[in-house]
Amino acid sequence: MDNDTLKAVEFLQQGKIILYPTDTVWGIGCDATCDGAVRNIYSLKRRSDSKSMLVLVDSVEMLSRYVDELPEEVIELIEGASRPTTVILPGAKGLAPSLVASDGSVGFRVSRDEFSAGLCRELGTPVVSTSANISG
Repeated sequence: MDNDTLKAVEFLQQGKIILYPTDTVWGIGCDATCDGAVRNIYSLKRRSDSKSMLVLVDSVEMLSRYVDELPEEVIELIEGASRPTTVILPGAKGLAPSLVASDGSVGFRVSRDEFSAGLCRELGTPVVSTSANISG
């Protein structure tokens, strides 16, 4: 693991926010299980907490730990996708409460970007990903 990833993981473990590359944008992120850090992102972006943010995972296996059920057709969709694909799934669990929509759903993406997937893998939890700009 390179030094940048290790340093980013250290910050995430401390509940801090990072700026990092993903497979689609430079994102602002944090440990998706740390509610204080998630709330800090909402504040930083001046974003209503009723607007969802995406959660990155490093694998289908990691994703399966954060939902009540992962249908086979969703696994096939993710594994067959040639482009970054976000799936919105009900029954979210183990994530910061402020990430979970009122209906219990969360948007997940299995990252294929080496850096962001490595963050999730080394941290051992999903990472929030939202664009690096102020809302609106």
